[in-house]
Amino acid sequence: MKINYMETVTFKSDGYKLTGTFHLPESTPSPMVIGCHGLLADRNSPKQVGLAQACTRRGIGYFRFDHRGCGDSQGEFDQVTSLKGRREDLFDAIRFLHSTDLCNGDIGLFGSSMGGAVCLSIHNAVKMTAMVTFAAPLHSRFPHAENHPRKLSFDITNDIQGVKNLHAFHGEKDEIVPLSHARMLHAQASDPKKLTIQPGGDHRMSDPIHQETFIQESVAWYANRFFK
Repeated sequence: MKINYMETVTFKSDGYKLTGTFHLPESTPSPMVIGCHGLLADRNSPKQVGLAQACTRRGIGYFRFDHRGCGDSQGEFDQVTSLKGRREDLFDAIRFLHSTDLCNGDIGLFGSSMGGAVCLSIHNAVKMTAMVTFAAPLHSRFPHAENHPRKLSFDITNDIQGVKNLHAFHGEKDEIVPLSHARMLHAQASDPKKLTIQPGGDHRMSDPIHQETFIQESVAWYANRFFK
C-alpha cells in the first residue's frame, strides 16, 4: 500500500466505515503509533496532530482515526459508543495497519482520556512496543460520567496489572479524571514506566507549555523503545 506523507483512508470495524489519517516519515516501513481520541473528541485534536507531526520527524509513523460515531466515521454517537465498541475499533485499526506495508512490526499506542482506557484495556491482547496515555480513567465512576448511559460505564482496574513500556501523563488539577487514577495506574504498571504530573494541569491540557513538553517527552519515549 503506497500513500503520500499524509493521507486519509477508511477501514471497517463491525460494519462501520471508520476514517483515519496516516502521517508517514521519509522512509517506510517504520515503527507506527496508533492514536485513540477521547470520549467527545475526534482524530483532529491538537494533541494528536502535534504528536503525529513530531513523530514523523523522528522517523516514526502515526495513524490517528475517528472511533465509530465520531468525526468522519460512521455510526450515531449515542447508539454506538461504549468501551467494547472502541476496543473493537482499535483492534481493527491494528489489523488494518498490519494489512499494509507501512509498519515494520513495532507498534506504539497513544490514548487520550477514554482513549487511554481503550489502549490500556487491550495491552494483554496485542504485541505492543510502547504506550503513552494522557488523563486515562481506570473506571467511569466519577462525576463526568453520572449522566452517561449505562453502556459507558466501565472499570479496567483489573486489566492494567503488568502493563509496561508506559509513560502516563496527567494534569495535577484535572477536573474530570482524578489524579488518583494516574497514581494507581503507575503503581500497578511494570518497568519500564514513567508518570508525569503536569503542575496545575487540566483535563484538556490547555497550557501550551504542557502541550509542548508532552509532545517532546512522548516522542522521546517512543523513540527510545523503537530504536534501541
